[in-house]
Amino acid sequence: TNAHNHVLYTGLTNNLKRRVYEHKSRLGGSFTKRYNVVKLVYYEYGSSINSALLREKQIKGGSRQKKIDLINSAYPTWKDLYDEICAILPRGTEWMTEAATSNQCVMQGL
Repeated sequence: TNAHNHVLYTGLTNNLKRRVYEHKSRLGGSFTKRYNVVKLVYYEYGSSINSALLREKQIKGGSRQKKIDLINSAYPTWKDLYDEICAILPRGTEWMTEAATSNQCVMQGL
């Protein structure tokens, strides 16, 4: 989301730490630059790219209120979770790439 939690963006990546960094550094796509999407407020793991794609479509197809309810159910403070994922994934890209390859681990964030 943006700093004021007005914009909701759903995306899919195999390296959440890198992708959030790109958004924060304004290296992301035109939508995220235009609306200043720099804050990770929700994420989840998928067991495969196919399940993650289905989940992404499910989230994107839901209403704004459903997305807000989803975020509130897991992270009601809407704090930026970037520091949390950096602490959990200290090796960053290497760990995520390995996990994505060996465990078919994919992440998506709101």
